[in-house]
Amino acid sequence: MVRQRMTGKQRREQLIRVGRQAFAELGFEGASVEEIAARAGVSKPVVYEHFGGKEGLYAVVIDREMVYLEQIVRESLQAGRSRMRIEQAVMALLTYVEQETDGFQILVRDVLPQSDRSYSTLLNDAVGQVSHILAQAFDRSGLRSETAVLYAQALVGMVSMTAQWWLDSRIATKEEVAAHIVNLCWNGLAGMERDPQLSTDGTQPVRLGIRGEQ
Repeated sequence: MVRQRMTGKQRREQLIRVGRQAFAELGFEGASVEEIAARAGVSKPVVYEHFGGKEGLYAVVIDREMVYLEQIVRESLQAGRSRMRIEQAVMALLTYVEQETDGFQILVRDVLPQSDRSYSTLLNDAVGQVSHILAQAFDRSGLRSETAVLYAQALVGMVSMTAQWWLDSRIATKEEVAAHIVNLCWNGLAGMERDPQLSTDGTQPVRLGIRGEQ
């Protein structure tokens, strides 16, 4: 049987799939053009022809992951009451981690310096959306809406770090992890004080241990 030759578009899509897997497994530095070409069953010049090199392929992979993840996070925050939107956003991120593990592993690594799209920029966008949701909820509860961005930073950071931890540990189901995150987020928010204070008056110095001290 004669193997059917791929069209240029089909070959490009194949290289993107192969490159995505290679970058997830080996990282940007470890995934060479030789490795990607070998996995795709093509010669090195074919990779250069389509992407100009490893950097070009990596940029396309990053861009696709960012567009997809931005879409699902944005959609999860669009409708529902405040708590429901937080639940939806947490589940959306954990589902992405579960189903698109290669993509998530690529995003949480360092992105090329010349790239203006990264996992950090996505988190910053999410902070803006969550800040808006919290500001409305704070107004209804008589809390200071100007502090919403601070709490949004804390919530988004907590969800992101927990998702990375869950990817490695998997000691609980996605639904259990989401429920515990929302429990901390929501019930912590529900019991907030308008003007929280530290338990000390701030005059007691905080002593840091001496480096190397046992």
